[in-house]
Amino acid sequence: MSVLQKYRRGGLFVVALAMLVGCAQREERVLFNGNYYPGKARAEKEDRRNFTAFVRRAGRGVEGAQQAALYEATRYCLDNFGTSEIEWVGVPAGAEGPVYARSGDTVSVRGRCIIWS
Repeated sequence: MSVLQKYRRGGLFVVALAMLVGCAQREERVLFNGNYYPGKARAEKEDRRNFTAFVRRAGRGVEGAQQAALYEATRYCLDNFGTSEIEWVGVPAGAEGPVYARSGDTVSVRGRCIIWS
């Protein structure tokens, strides 16, 4: 086998591996209303139960972005405290659900993970 053939095989292997990795990452993406909204949740330094979850690309659809923000919030509490119970920040008395904030192309929601002792 010539050196050139070895490089071709090695190159094909690298391309195939890169394609598999790319596919695996895409499968982990959760779509909302058919769109992907990259998101994160960040904890407050004083108390990690308090957090802000946000998603980008809200221009693709505000309703989908709000659902994605709820998903990030719930995932944050489950991953860090084993609970999906959330007390939402800024909810008026007698109202239910989270209060969404929109800034440019970002939708965010603030809450506190509820831990039952």
